[in-house]
Amino acid sequence: MNIILLGPPGAGKGTQARILVEEHGMVQLSTGDMLRAAKESGTEMGDIVADVMARGALVTDDIVIGLIREQLNTVNANGFIFDGFPRTLAQADALTNLLAAEGESLDAVVEMEVDDDALVARITARSTCGDCGEVYNDNTKPQPADGKCSNCGASDFRRRADDNEESLRTRLMEYYKKTSPLIGYYYAKGMLTKIDGLGEIATVKAAIDKALS
Repeated sequence: MNIILLGPPGAGKGTQARILVEEHGMVQLSTGDMLRAAKESGTEMGDIVADVMARGALVTDDIVIGLIREQLNTVNANGFIFDGFPRTLAQADALTNLLAAEGESLDAVVEMEVDDDALVARITARSTCGDCGEVYNDNTKPQPADGKCSNCGASDFRRRADDNEESLRTRLMEYYKKTSPLIGYYYAKGMLTKIDGLGEIATVKAAIDKALS
């Protein structure tokens, strides 16, 4: 099972991806994580990534596709979750071609829809554990009263500097501009499922499970 999770910043893609990893043995492929890991890997592709990043140059689609190919060939998993890729129609075509060449296919594309105003309210109240990444919310899941993360016991809670309304609305606009063509692309292929990304975690999980069944 190979899937793409689409949704604006803060829609909860990371939370749902972690659940899929834990419950189904899938592997989350985040572009940022792959680039950071490759830079330190010492592999041929890793050396290419390190050189590009050292020069401050843009990481090309070919490099990202190469990293994904490495993962498909070396990681034993019950499927992959693509997070942050593809972002353009050219990348979507490249991913389709790569999967076909590796004897794989894309099984589903899930778009986590959100109301912008509700999303801004959610994200401006968000904080995370600096150690394990557990997410808290001032309104729906406050930080524990004892000041320790309920998941790992650490006491280092953080808020992103750009988790303010102005920055969020700018990021939302960029997301919609970039992904609107992708949504149409996968809809035309009959692969797109839209779900409410602002529901309770368990409700969103159930909707994703239904889309993948």
